[in-house]
Amino acid sequence: MKYLERTFSSNETCLLDLTAKGIEDLIPQVIDRMIGSGLLPGDERDNVINVFLEREKIVSTAIGNAVAVPHCYLESLSEPQIVFVRLKHGINLGAPDGTPTQYFFFLLGPTGRAAEHLDTLSLIARVMSDAEFRYELGEARSPAALREALAHTLARTGRPSEADEKHAAEMAPASGLGDGIRKDLKRRLAHYKADFLDGLHPKSISSTLFLLFACLAPAITFGGIMAEETGNHIGAVEMIAASAFCGIVYALFSGQPLIILGGTGPLLVFTAILYSICQDYDILFLPAYAWVGVWTAIFLLILALTNASNLMRYFTRFTDEIFAALISIIFIHSAVKALAAVVISVYSEESRDHDAALVPLLLAMGTFYLATNMTAFRRSRYLHPKIREFFADFGPSISMGIMLAIALFWFHDVDYETLPAPDSFRPTLEGRPWFVNLFDAPVIVWFGSIVPALLVTVLVYMDQNITARLVNSPDHKLTKGEAYHFDLGLLAFLIGACSLFGLPWLVAATVRSLNHVRSLATMEVVGTPGGESHERIIHVRENRVTGFAIHLLIGCSLLLLPYLNVIPMAILYGLFLFMGVVSMKGNQLFERLSLWIMDTLLYPRNHYTQRVPHWTMHLFTLIQLVCLTVLMVVKVSPVGILFPLFIALLVPVRLLLNRFFAEEHLAALDADEVPDDEEDQW
Repeated sequence: MKYLERTFSSNETCLLDLTAKGIEDLIPQVIDRMIGSGLLPGDERDNVINVFLEREKIVSTAIGNAVAVPHCYLESLSEPQIVFVRLKHGINLGAPDGTPTQYFFFLLGPTGRAAEHLDTLSLIARVMSDAEFRYELGEARSPAALREALAHTLARTGRPSEADEKHAAEMAPASGLGDGIRKDLKRRLAHYKADFLDGLHPKSISSTLFLLFACLAPAITFGGIMAEETGNHIGAVEMIAASAFCGIVYALFSGQPLIILGGTGPLLVFTAILYSICQDYDILFLPAYAWVGVWTAIFLLILALTNASNLMRYFTRFTDEIFAALISIIFIHSAVKALAAVVISVYSEESRDHDAALVPLLLAMGTFYLATNMTAFRRSRYLHPKIREFFADFGPSISMGIMLAIALFWFHDVDYETLPAPDSFRPTLEGRPWFVNLFDAPVIVWFGSIVPALLVTVLVYMDQNITARLVNSPDHKLTKGEAYHFDLGLLAFLIGACSLFGLPWLVAATVRSLNHVRSLATMEVVGTPGGESHERIIHVRENRVTGFAIHLLIGCSLLLLPYLNVIPMAILYGLFLFMGVVSMKGNQLFERLSLWIMDTLLYPRNHYTQRVPHWTMHLFTLIQLVCLTVLMVVKVSPVGILFPLFIALLVPVRLLLNRFFAEEHLAALDADEVPDDEEDQW
């Protein structure tokens, strides 16, 4: 390790942002720089270059993960020399994972010191397999930054130390009253300042613009539906106000600020049922609603203080994949259903121009197509890498802007549906005060509301914690830690506050939260032995700035309500479709479903296809599909209010699988994290 630390100590052994068209172009540059720095005698130039080139002709030294380790032995050297090179743009050296090679460790050593050489090679392979280290190498601007990155990586991947043991103790399940909240605060407060500094990056701008409309559109849509279901007691204005208030507070004070709060279908259904009950028994709705919300807040606070989120350790990838698939399908179904309704309504009225059906389809599919292709532009071979990165980050925002311009300038005379934003900031129900008086409800409601509050508590607990599990997935490479207990307590405060002002209850929104994570992620493109390529996350810019900015702008939209009416709903349907499809990526349930119709000889090489018999893998997938189907049926059935209980039942279903599947097969199919040996490049 001393040789690697010495390498990251001076500009002579750290050559950053070189340009080269190939290895034949790079090697002479590096050797000339070494000679100029006195690391090599000048008379060895041609010999060393030839040795390196001959070594590359035998077999490429690219070992994957964008890394290559060219090496040679010289009798004239007395001590090993290592030079680190970072190219401005990667070059294709035929790495096992198909990734262009950008990082080079040139190893030159004396003959007879092969053992040291192999130890150094092993260390390089270990540290470069760490995605966070590769990200920090790409961001470093000096040898000092490289040394700091190496120290961080060795601390994460090295042998357990006292600090590691202390960290492990902090991550252990909380036991005492309030112990979980205390640990969450201690873990996250250390990163509080960095959460703001890390948000000062161009990615934050693209993420904010994308999520602004991705959050505003469902807020207005859910608010409009809720107004119809509650006799205008709670509508779009209340939903926007709640989204802005809760979002800002959550972004500033939560333990996991990447989570986005929003209205959900089950909560909307419950609110509609509660309104119907109040109408049947001639009870004032808003006071009853406030009492249910207050009791819910109390129960959630009790769950947070008693460390109830510890139960989430019984939830595994099996449950996460089903829940994430359900939410993705709901988004896709909502978009398709809305577009189908537009077409049906137009063609059922002979007096309406058919352009009113075709234009929304064009706007929706255009938004989806542009956003999808711009996001995938990162893998393109065209244009400068920074331009590709710009299009990939700002793709959804650019696609919405393009389709909005097309709608306003080319199709302004077409009768299409626009965003149903209210025209002013006031309660949806004319004359009702903002503050709800709890004592306007009869005494029986004060305590009778405990029963419905228990159902809401279960629903909020499940939605919040499962979404937090998905956001904190090891696949996302988050480093600042989670805060299940504290965030549940904060949510209790927000639900209680919203209840007193007649605002809708909000909870972690799965698809919006996952898209928030992806919008802040730095990706790298990797290949497979079959020639396919896919993106994987190597770093996520965890911050509070984007969440705060998104919801601050949502709050500002209350001042621009009349102007929101020009946005075609079809563009937002296209955005919903994009979000649903994007959130399906990386879900192994969908990957394994695709294997059902794939030639078995062409199955991708990964940890579960190599370790699990095909029939066992398909049976596991079938069980997940049956569970997903049951959840979808329950959600749209008259017992939809019990939807969270059915999610909880996935845990015993998963435990039952231990009786019918071999332990090693379940370990591969239900692994929380992709095994390190999946790519087989080391």
